[in-house]
Amino acid sequence: MSETPETRGAVAGDPIRVLIVDDHALFRRGLEMVLEDEDGVEVVGQCGDGQEAVEQVGDLLPDVVLMDIRMPRRGGIEACTAIKDQVPSAKIVMLTISDEEEDLFEAIKAGATGYLLKDVSIDEVADVVRAVHDGQSFISPSMASKLITEFAALAKRGEERQQQVPAPKLTDREMEVLRLVARGLGNREIAKELFISENTVKNHIRNILEKLQLHSRMEAVVYAVREKLLEIS
Repeated sequence: MSETPETRGAVAGDPIRVLIVDDHALFRRGLEMVLEDEDGVEVVGQCGDGQEAVEQVGDLLPDVVLMDIRMPRRGGIEACTAIKDQVPSAKIVMLTISDEEEDLFEAIKAGATGYLLKDVSIDEVADVVRAVHDGQSFISPSMASKLITEFAALAKRGEERQQQVPAPKLTDREMEVLRLVARGLGNREIAKELFISENTVKNHIRNILEKLQLHSRMEAVVYAVREKLLEIS
């Protein structure tokens, strides 16, 4: 039987498969050396640009992709969309020097699960890999403050205009899950909070994304704030 993300992930205890995508070979090598020393993490490949990553991701089937934004041939944001099309289960973390708000928002819209600036300690990257693999989203603190500012602006604009098209209807339980996602809780934490199973949480999140026609948890939170479905304090 051929391997797929679903059949591969069904084996408990499998290491987290990581693909590193960056146009600087020395950076890729240094990151690989750090991650290979971590228990439960396996670097399954390196790519020098987004095009190479898109070409190889179907064979490598990574759980987590660490990817730069500025690269030759195909940048990280464009590659993010193509990778999610091929391997929807892959969690993509942008690992970049760019602190531009536009890059952050475009990455979220493209389906990125995290946005990490390269000034982070390289030893912390493994913790981020585990966190996003466990269903959490991660944004460098300096970028998170920009995202919260954008949330506030979206909410304010929502108050100033009347909605011409009603937002898709979410159930009360889906709204509860979305609020907990907005607080940064992972699937396991949400399950404990609501006294339900992790699989039920995953089903709710999948239903939320399908109803809103979105690709990622963070994008769902941005949408919910914009449409006044929930408030971020």
